[in-house]
Amino acid sequence: MAGTQYQVVQDGAGRPTDTPCAHLDTLPENVRPGSTEGCEDCLRDGTRWVHLRECLTCGHIGCCDSSPNRHATAHWHAADHPLVRSFEPGEEWAWCYADELVALPVD
Repeated sequence: MAGTQYQVVQDGAGRPTDTPCAHLDTLPENVRPGSTEGCEDCLRDGTRWVHLRECLTCGHIGCCDSSPNRHATAHWHAADHPLVRSFEPGEEWAWCYADELVALPVD
């Protein structure tokens, strides 16, 4: 998803909003996923995951909050990288942990 631009569409409660997310302007280009096999931390630890998220700052692949270990959220807290995108096939949304906003790619 190198160079993908996003636009905020919802708040954390699912309500439409045009609230800006300053973090979207700080995304580096050419970030590559750290793994294509699954959650990097679960693979290392031998644990399981439900859904995957990719950090838009460094490419870390972590598991979602429905997963037992919630590695994507743990990565945000540890690395202070607030933006992730769904790493699930057919899903294009992104989430800002810091601002609790949902964004979609801009065509």
